[in-house]
Amino acid sequence: MRIIYRLLIILFLCVSCNKKQDKNEYHKYTNDLINATSPYLLQHAHNPVDWKAWNQETLDKAKAENKLIIISVGYSACHWCHVMEEESFENDSVAKLMNDNFISIKVDREERPDIDQIYMDAVQMMTGKGGWPLNCIALPDGRPIFGGTYFTKEEWTKALTELSTLYKNNPKKASEYADELVKGIRKSQLVTVNNSEADFKNSELHEGVKLWQNQWDFKEGGLVGETKFPMPKSLNFLLRYSIQNKDKTMQDYVQTTLTNMANGGIYDPIGGGFSRYTVDAKWHIPHFEKMLYDNAQLVSLYADAYLATKNELYKKTVVETLSFVENELMAANGAFYSSLDADSKNKAKKLEEGTYYVWEKEELQSLLKSDFRLFQDYFNINEIGLWENGNYVLYKTQSDKDFALQNKMTLTALDAKVKSWKQILLKARNKRPRPHLDDKTLTSWNALMIKGYVSAYRAFKNPHYKEIALKNANFILTNQLQKDGSLYHSYKEGKSSIAGFSEDYATVIDAFIAVYQMTLDEKWLNKAKELTAYTLNHFWDKKSNLFYFTSNTSANLIARKMEITDNVIPGSNSIMAHNLFLLGHYYSNESYAKIAQKMLNNVKADALQSPIEYYNWLNLMLNYTDDYFEVAISGKEALAKTSQLQSYYLPNILTSGATKESKLPILENRFVDNETYIYICVNNACKMPEKEVVVAVNKIKNGL
Repeated sequence: MRIIYRLLIILFLCVSCNKKQDKNEYHKYTNDLINATSPYLLQHAHNPVDWKAWNQETLDKAKAENKLIIISVGYSACHWCHVMEEESFENDSVAKLMNDNFISIKVDREERPDIDQIYMDAVQMMTGKGGWPLNCIALPDGRPIFGGTYFTKEEWTKALTELSTLYKNNPKKASEYADELVKGIRKSQLVTVNNSEADFKNSELHEGVKLWQNQWDFKEGGLVGETKFPMPKSLNFLLRYSIQNKDKTMQDYVQTTLTNMANGGIYDPIGGGFSRYTVDAKWHIPHFEKMLYDNAQLVSLYADAYLATKNELYKKTVVETLSFVENELMAANGAFYSSLDADSKNKAKKLEEGTYYVWEKEELQSLLKSDFRLFQDYFNINEIGLWENGNYVLYKTQSDKDFALQNKMTLTALDAKVKSWKQILLKARNKRPRPHLDDKTLTSWNALMIKGYVSAYRAFKNPHYKEIALKNANFILTNQLQKDGSLYHSYKEGKSSIAGFSEDYATVIDAFIAVYQMTLDEKWLNKAKELTAYTLNHFWDKKSNLFYFTSNTSANLIARKMEITDNVIPGSNSIMAHNLFLLGHYYSNESYAKIAQKMLNNVKADALQSPIEYYNWLNLMLNYTDDYFEVAISGKEALAKTSQLQSYYLPNILTSGATKESKLPILENRFVDNETYIYICVNNACKMPEKEVVVAVNKIKNGL
């Protein structure tokens, strides 16, 4: 018995050792990134490059050894990051050059947007452009002296050799250049404080939007150019502006964009969801990575567009995109993952962009049989839909109504056919090697997804959407909110990490306000206010009335930056300005209201000159230039009437409600037993309350 017991212990130890060695067993090299949680960093854990993570120990090592630092920034779904890895970072001779002369740091831009922001500014100053992979060479103290995006092996080797020689022979020259560059980084995106009285005019806003129109592609939608990015929140602003100002031309432009995106190759008609962007002007050939933040914001956009137009294509796009999110990007605990890679393995078992999503004609014929001819016409399996190497990207150029008429079918019959095709192709596609999943959870992107689900619930009243929104909101409360009121930025495998950035606070506050508007549960509004108080204490600059990207409790980088302009995700400052505007109304907080107004006043001149970079600021400006309505619904039917009210496209209202007496200033003293009243106010002036939602809506639409 004792012998058997010993044998079992030996067997257990052997198994345990084998498990520990699994990470290294089939790899020639393993570097420090093997201990990272970021999927992107783990992708580089077996490069011959001696990669380090960004931490104080690594920075101290660079100073101690007096070595230049390579700061290489990317993300898991980045195609050209993978290309540079294969060409350079997996090459032994390149790795030796890097290891002998540099301290090499890998950064996941999604985990550390603060680091990415600083070195992206540096590269843009040096080269006039930016993107990922982002590769920057810095002095041992972190000050940048050289950078760019993707480099071929030859370009990279040449640059490293020359910079290494320069630093060894003339370190003073390198330091002087770094000094000038850091000055530029610190000055970039600084805002001049506008001390004049805030005055926002509709005529100014109109001129700013008119200036923007020169960049619109009225035929295909989006902006003029050979690449197309969705930019969902800017389209949301234009949708609102066009309807409030009864601008038919702008409405047509927005709907052209939405329709062409939903029909284009940028949208995945088989599994749902949008890719990051297209490399052509017709929304046809995507860069195949799928990001949570794009899909979250596009769900909100299409849900709002459905409320405004009742276009069934927009509804289908929302439903299918949310199905994709739940199937591919949602964890059991309600958290959302970050992205799916652009690349997957082809038939030769090599990584190739888009291979999971594209189709060869012969395979489609084999799968669809007698239905192929109709499918071929519907999805352009012809010269229009052809991409490269005999592969097709599914691409619609007709509406379902026109296609059904042309083929003498009913819409019902066509819809049944399309659903059948999708099921067949999805089953076949699921047998292919899947794209890599970046399974980290980012607080800010999850907050955007909460907003997406709230928007979908408002439009379609599907209780499942409400359930998912609440599940994720509670995930943030339980896992990402700390006892001191701060937020974590990242979560993976049960562990929350990285101090939150202003983007996390801004988006979570925005999401919690939306959850309150959906549920009328004041817990969410109070949490939004608490997070706002924390943000003011730790991120706010009293001089400019704007917010830094990093907390005053965070370790300082070479510069403390502010995120002012709007990109594919609105800048954290413009989101915070919206939050303060709303909370100022809810809590009758004059301090919040004044900060929001001053923030907008500081950027107004730049916003009107460059509206594409300040669209979310202009959206806030609309609240001041047009009527903005406070709607308070009090009574036992408040939740039902709020839901009914939110079935209309009313972008210029703030909704609040309670089914019992509330101490919230906007609702205080408005509860009447056995009655439900709808109070409509503008600038603290209120009309007589209404009982019927339809009457209230007409008053709002007609400006009272």
